[in-house]
Amino acid sequence: MTASETEISVVLPCHNEQDNLQPLLDAIRKALDPLKHSYEIVITDDRSSDGSWALLQKLAAADPRVRAQRFEKQCGQSAALWAGMKAARGKIIVTLDADLQNDPADLPKLLAGLAQADCVCGTRVEARSKGDGFVRIASSRIANWVRNKLSGETITDAGCCYRAFKRECIAEIKFFNGGHRFLPTLIKMEGFTVTEVAISHHPRTAGQAHYGVWNRLFKSFYDLLAVRWMKKRFLRFKVVDRVK
Repeated sequence: MTASETEISVVLPCHNEQDNLQPLLDAIRKALDPLKHSYEIVITDDRSSDGSWALLQKLAAADPRVRAQRFEKQCGQSAALWAGMKAARGKIIVTLDADLQNDPADLPKLLAGLAQADCVCGTRVEARSKGDGFVRIASSRIANWVRNKLSGETITDAGCCYRAFKRECIAEIKFFNGGHRFLPTLIKMEGFTVTEVAISHHPRTAGQAHYGVWNRLFKSFYDLLAVRWMKKRFLRFKVVDRVK
């Protein structure tokens, strides 16, 4: 499949998710095959220490739509997502986590939302109580409130990486470590429209979460201040006439 033929790129960051990869890919195929769109699945292995990379090599060999790449050293979720987005060939890019808490069955819903906006973000606010404990729910709500308060945003679930957007949305973006939490804001700053759709949320059944309260709020606080500064200083102009 060539770049010009690819309609959808599903981008996944992976770190120690060997038990989730096969069922995840099966679920993605089940969701996308009936839509009759050409697609690829791009997985970036963030230097897993389990058998993820060996399995990814086998999965890629068995299905030409699966493309896998591996970091030289562990670089984190933001880097893995950005590397996948940069490698993606599709006109539409979908990002989601590899832990099966994001349900691939929601893919058609996110893609349908692109008829009304350039970027569609999943929000787990309604569904989180079914899959998460009190500490995780509380930390997520606090983090989202602080982000929105300081950045002037209205995104209800900025920590959710389940998103679908047109590839031009990220063409001029300058990404950074922690930037995955602020991607909707960065896309808005480029003049594109962003909306949200409710998605389901499942408890993790394999592997181990790699983030907590520290990652959601405190570790990203400096990034939040940087984004706030960028919004205030961002240059906005439109050339309407040109000679030669």
